[in-house]
Amino acid sequence: MSASHINPRVFWGASAIIAALLITTLAMPGSADQAFKAAQAWAIDTFGWFYIASVAVFLVVVLSLGFGPAGRLKLGPDDSEPDFPYVSWLAMLFAAGMGIGLMYFAVAEPIQHYISPPEAESGTITAAREAMAITFHHYGVHAWAIYALVGLSLAYFTYRKDLPLTLRSGLSPLLGKRINGPLGDAIDIFAVCGTVFGVSTSLGFGVSQMTAGLAYEYAVPDSTVTKIAVIVIVMGAATLSVLSGADRGIRRLSELNLAMAVLLMLFVLALGPTLFLLRALVQNFGLYLDHFVLRTFTLYAYEPRAWMADWTLFYWAWWIAWSPFVGMFIARISRGRTIREFVIGVLFVPTAFTFLWMTVFGNTAISLDLGTAAGGIAQAVQADLSTALFKFLEYLPGASVTATLAIALVGIFFVTSADSGALVIDTLASGGREDTPRWQRIYWCVLLGVTAALLLVMGGLGALQAATLLAALPFCFIMLLLAVGLVRQTNADLAGVALPDEAPMAERLKRLLVPARRGEIVRQLAGNGDAALRSVHEALQKEGWADSTIEVQDDQRTLILGAQSERAFTYRLTPRSRPLAAYTALEASEERRSKAWFLAAETNGNARYRDLTGFTAEQIAADVLTQLERWRLGA
Repeated sequence: MSASHINPRVFWGASAIIAALLITTLAMPGSADQAFKAAQAWAIDTFGWFYIASVAVFLVVVLSLGFGPAGRLKLGPDDSEPDFPYVSWLAMLFAAGMGIGLMYFAVAEPIQHYISPPEAESGTITAAREAMAITFHHYGVHAWAIYALVGLSLAYFTYRKDLPLTLRSGLSPLLGKRINGPLGDAIDIFAVCGTVFGVSTSLGFGVSQMTAGLAYEYAVPDSTVTKIAVIVIVMGAATLSVLSGADRGIRRLSELNLAMAVLLMLFVLALGPTLFLLRALVQNFGLYLDHFVLRTFTLYAYEPRAWMADWTLFYWAWWIAWSPFVGMFIARISRGRTIREFVIGVLFVPTAFTFLWMTVFGNTAISLDLGTAAGGIAQAVQADLSTALFKFLEYLPGASVTATLAIALVGIFFVTSADSGALVIDTLASGGREDTPRWQRIYWCVLLGVTAALLLVMGGLGALQAATLLAALPFCFIMLLLAVGLVRQTNADLAGVALPDEAPMAERLKRLLVPARRGEIVRQLAGNGDAALRSVHEALQKEGWADSTIEVQDDQRTLILGAQSERAFTYRLTPRSRPLAAYTALEASEERRSKAWFLAAETNGNARYRDLTGFTAEQIAADVLTQLERWRLGA
């Protein structure tokens, strides 16, 4: 297979680093575990304030973009439509973003906070309330804001600015052409390694829960052989899924995943303390809002305690470490949506579902532990987190059926995390290409499975988790740069090129009810179009671009830069027409016409035209400069 399908520096560089870290971890798992955990503890202790402040900044930036003027911008051309239906889109981002974690910690985390809260007395009603408020905080909008920032940056620069679907593209407003050099390669290598280790670690947890469930319910030995067999089966299914692409295998599995998760949740809701759960959901949400700002900035600076490092700071580092993978996947499936739609969908819909899920499982577990279980669920959580969910289901009717459903659900979450992870890594390692050959996707699927299997067998899972969390610190700096670049680019786009929705109402109504004649567009071309191209041409001449020319041919104007080179830049303005809709008011008039005319802009022979009708000379010139910037950046 031709190497043109990969970015060799990223592909082989990341593969070498992954191999080196694996060999080191497996050769001396104890020493590696101690070293990585010590480094992780130092990073959290020294830079915990930085994590807290950064996540607050991420949330503010995402909300500002989503509900400010930039919210109307599309992740793609203005006429683009979403690639996936809304429900399918939500199912895929949810399965990739929180899947295994919700199954593993839905019972375990609320119970852990209940029996060991940071402030309240253990095992009390106050501890139960605080446990749910803390759980909501860890799985709420802060976590999804981290994913949303990376996903939004990648989607915007890829689908609207025509840059490759790689992390380096989000830094183009800050680094310019340097994103195509060693610095850009280093960023993508970092993202590939972080994704491989992060996904492998989560897969290790998923396998542990599946085999623990099989042992708990069906007496299948929870042995190394069983773990490896589960990995082989699940990764085989993940490979088949990723080979079929995001629009088929991954989409269908995610939809099945969501349907099964809802079924299990509704079962617990119906057979558990239903009325109490509905009341608890409302009160939990109220506590979440009441403590929102306080918990956003809480560091226990005046009363230091280890709880903060073990929980909130651990989670923030984990979400940041996972963000290249989840953000890239969310960007991959979000083309055609507006920024506002993206923010609402990514930030609030999964959060609402997660709150309902955690309330149903967490509050039911606490209620049972206070009553029927008499502390049995808390003991199970303290003994083995992997069996906590299955011990919990024992106290509800149909335990064997629901346990089987839970095992299957973990398995499908396993598959969706693995296949979406492999798809993201493959895209990164191929320079943003989505039409990669099959062998590359198989390569990354196999690597994920082998990494998870080796670490489970040799006991290096804890060391790898610590290394992944340690990687969150440098990536937090990268995310801040992504935020700056995204804000700068959206502000420039809003100021430089008028959006269709920003046109004066009278002009918009005129264009809707009385479409332009060809003569009007020709006059606009000769006036504003000529003036815009001349101003850009003169500016280029002053800056030393002597090989820029303007060609005039009938009713067509073309600005050409670098005509003698193999890669010339062309910007063409020309009148074009489109058929009128059958219901226009014009068709009822005496002077009936079948076409409406508009001023079309074409760049570098691309068949996709932009409608600049009604633009001023300054706005057309700004559009020329935007397209010229893309050309200079190598898009």
